[in-house]
Amino acid sequence: MQVIAIVNPKGGAGKSTVATNLAGYLASRGHQVMLGDVDVQQSSRTWLDLRPASLPPITAWEVNENLIAKPPKGTTHVILDTPAGLKGHKLDAVLKIADRLIVPLQPSIFDILATETFLKKLARREQKCAVGVLGMRVNARSRAADQLAHYVGQLGLPVLGYLRDTQNYIQLAAHGATLWDVAPSRVEKDLAQWGEILRWLQS
Repeated sequence: MQVIAIVNPKGGAGKSTVATNLAGYLASRGHQVMLGDVDVQQSSRTWLDLRPASLPPITAWEVNENLIAKPPKGTTHVILDTPAGLKGHKLDAVLKIADRLIVPLQPSIFDILATETFLKKLARREQKCAVGVLGMRVNARSRAADQLAHYVGQLGLPVLGYLRDTQNYIQLAAHGATLWDVAPSRVEKDLAQWGEILRWLQS
């Protein structure tokens, strides 16, 4: 079972957007996917409630009588959508079980500074999971993208790609859907941006 965690201590970084669309991609490929929302806002769980039954299924945590949450039987992939401010033993618990860690990061100086200490800790520590940064709401050919790549590169972490600022994610999320649940021609530019990200996850 592969576990992919979407983590950034800053709120509003785009974690739920990445988590839901990644879950949607895996489900569209026939995998048994669980989207585990560990954010108190329960953004991903709310999104799952909106998801039509006609789309490839994505499950949530299974909670038993002892209030222990676990993936449903048969789950092949777990996507963890984590809360802002994740640190200490809670962060350690996520890092312990994750195979891949994606850090969504916007290229503004405010977002970079808010995430700097967290990224430096990830770059320094030894862990079993591979870590990659994903540029959010940014034009891949802009100076902002170059600056983000330079900053992340200094830490020895890879930039997995860049997702542009588009209403597609917002409009699809409102219906419990992802890029992979609509006609490819409608979201062609966005699908192309996920290519490198998906190759990294499968490597």
